[in-house]
Parts: sequence; C-alpha cells; structure tokens
Amino acid sequence: MAVAWGLLSTARINGAVIAGARATELADVVAVASRDGERAQDYAEQFGIPRAHGSYEALLADPEVEAVYVSLPNALHVDWTVRALEAGKHVLCEKPMDRRPQEVARAFDVAERQDLVLSEAFMWRHHPQTRRMRELLHEGAIGDVRLIRGCFSFPVAAGVDMRLDAALHGGSLLDVGCYCVSAARLATGDEPVSVLAERVTGPSGVDVRFAGVLRFDGDVLAILDCGIDLPARHELEIVGSQGRLVLADPWHCRNPLISLERDGKPWFVEIEAADSYRLQLEDVSAAIRGERAPLLGRADALGQAHAIAALERSADEGRAVAVG
Repeated sequence: MAVAWGLLSTARINGAVIAGARATELADVVAVASRDGERAQDYAEQFGIPRAHGSYEALLADPEVEAVYVSLPNALHVDWTVRALEAGKHVLCEKPMDRRPQEVARAFDVAERQDLVLSEAFMWRHHPQTRRMRELLHEGAIGDVRLIRGCFSFPVAAGVDMRLDAALHGGSLLDVGCYCVSAARLATGDEPVSVLAERVTGPSGVDVRFAGVLRFDGDVLAILDCGIDLPARHELEIVGSQGRLVLADPWHCRNPLISLERDGKPWFVEIEAADSYRLQLEDVSAAIRGERAPLLGRADALGQAHAIAALERSADEGRAVAVG
C-alpha cells in the first residue's frame, strides 16, 4: 500500500518529488500546503494533487497524510520537521537538515521518541551510479582512497532568491557544497577529523563561493569547491593508490557514467538510468512500512552537520579546526 505524502510548501524542488511519486506504487502525493490558500489550490490543480491546505498547520492536521516532505527554506527545516513529527507524521527533510548538529540531534530525538521515520533528502545517494561507485571502491578498483575532489556550482540571478538570504541560511555551502561533503564522507566511509576553509561573501551576507579541505584518518584529503556566482559545474573525482575514478554527473545523475583509470588504462562503467527522487521516496516509504531502515538516518545526518559546522567555523576563524 502506497504511503500518503504531503508537501510542506510549494517549492520548485517539489516537481521532481511529484514526478518520482508518480513513477512508483509505493508513494502517493495526496496533499500540499502553502501559507497562501489560493496558491496552494492553484498548485494542487496544476499537479493533480487531491487536497490543498492554506497553512502548514492544516496539512499536519490532515489525518490522511502519513508522511511529510519538508521543502521549506533551510532555516525552517528543523522546526517544521519537529512539528510534523510531533503531529505523528514521518518526515523526509530536504537537505541540509541544518548547519547545527544540536538541531539535527533534536529532530532525531523527537523522531525516535515518536517511533517515526526521519531521513535527510540527498537524492544522489539513492542512485545506482552512487551505489556502483561505492562497490568499485570496496572492490579496490583504484586501490586505497587517497584524494577526493568534488565541485558543484551554478549562477543565481541577483534579486529575490532564498539562496541569497542569510536569515534563511542561504549560501553556496549549504545549497550545493553539502553534496561534496556528502561524497567525501561516503567515499572514505568515515568522518573528517579536521577541516580548513575559505569563503567569499556576497552583498546579501551569504557565501557565494566556498572552498575547503577535509582531512580524514589515514591522511586522506578531500577538496571541495562550490559557488552560486559561477558557471554550472558538477564533478566528483576519487584518486586512489592505483588509479582514479570520475563521475561527470555525480549529483543529478541524469547522464550516469563512471570513468575509471588504472595503470594508465581507461575504461567506462555504464550505469542504468534511474529517477533518484523515485528511489528516495521508495526507500523512505519502505522504511515507513517497516521493511528496512532508511538509507540515510541519524548517523549520516549528524555527520553532515558536524562537517558543515566545522567548515563554517574554519572560514570564520581563518584556521584549521577539528570536527566535532
């Protein structure tokens, strides 16, 4: 039986989630909420959603909604996640859950107390390309991992955009750099022990460019750069003791392909096309039905938050800092 999902906001990202739900029998979007009742109704009609609510509170009170996708601005993620959990709803919270580890822990404490599923929405982690990347690393395809390099950037037009709003926790690190952090942690299977970072702050007070180095045990280094005033760029390279692998489209996974080079010989690992958002919904919906734990739970979300907090602290203080 499909899990009945409600959308907490009318954010643009919802379109990908709605399409993912339509591609699976495990999830069904049954309601959407906006602070503007007319906007909610128009949105529901546009996407064929059965019910529209003129407030977030009304959606949380809807008895037919089992789970909520929180796609609000970053600064509102934890508060509305907690409110949804306290209303008895399972939650898929758009990344980043929060830049503050204590807030992430607070949300998971409520989820555990309520015996509900809570997961952070990093859709790329659910794609077969990501799974195959991890398999290749575990198989020793490039030897021991020694260096990771990730980038993610795109231009945000000047004007009204929540990614340019400091009060809403905008900025490039939280919007796109977090993917590079996630990849470094996944590739090493570990948490960084220290970080060193620099940022460029734009007129609105958010970081428009951010670069950092994460050090892991065993002297593994990960280099990330991100920006919202740069051309569109997305790449992940993992260098080992005997070779390297490259994902040219690691985050969106629209053109999945892994380029692998070892002993000077390149070859390509083809990956089947798949909808990351469908797979993400299927994973969390299966967890809600008690079939398995979600792919991304408390430990991963806390690891993300600790790494991001350390990167921001390093940029603030102009020095390397320990993580945690």
